[in-house]
Amino acid sequence: MLESIINLLPELNKAFFQTLYMVGISLSIAIVFGLPLGILLFITDKDLFLENRVLKGIIGVTVNLIRSIPFIILLVALLPFTQFIVGTTIGPTAASVSLSVAAIPFFARIVESAVRKIDKGIIEAAIATGATPWMIIKDIILPESKPGLIQGLTITTISLIGYSAMAGTVGGGGIGDLAVRFGYYRYDNTVMFTTIIILICLVQFIQYLGDYIAKVVDKR
Repeated sequence: MLESIINLLPELNKAFFQTLYMVGISLSIAIVFGLPLGILLFITDKDLFLENRVLKGIIGVTVNLIRSIPFIILLVALLPFTQFIVGTTIGPTAASVSLSVAAIPFFARIVESAVRKIDKGIIEAAIATGATPWMIIKDIILPESKPGLIQGLTITTISLIGYSAMAGTVGGGGIGDLAVRFGYYRYDNTVMFTTIIILICLVQFIQYLGDYIAKVVDKR
């Protein structure tokens, strides 16, 4: 068993960094697009300073539509789009396209949930003093919801690790691909257990780190 793991170390190392690469890209894109979408879902709600039911409805339906599609189906459905964007449908870069599409609406809803916990009285007071929408977002919404946003980012990261393992089943690379090729197809339980342990350790580390950072930035 030990010899099998030692022989597998180069592949494990490669697969581990492929997983980090996929998750890193998709998480970055989720932050860039999901954060403003989530805030927009909140500030366009009823009785808020940028109330717009039409815009909120369009964004909400789009977000819910993408979130309702199981990731493995989304992964296959986006293959033509992935081919168009990166020129291939296999490998970690290709898998990052589907992961990003899945992560954006997922994180957007988490952001919306986090900012809804802000006391609306604070926002109303800011409006009364003449604060602009951008000032309210920058100086009130983001700072007040920081712990919730970090916790949401932690949840999104862990979900993406699971999605990335699923992407490995269709040639996306990473730990999931290693588990399928070396563990499942070759009936090697050592590989399967090793990849599972790596994923568990990675998830536990990210959860601990996210909880710690959220506590540090929480000034309440």
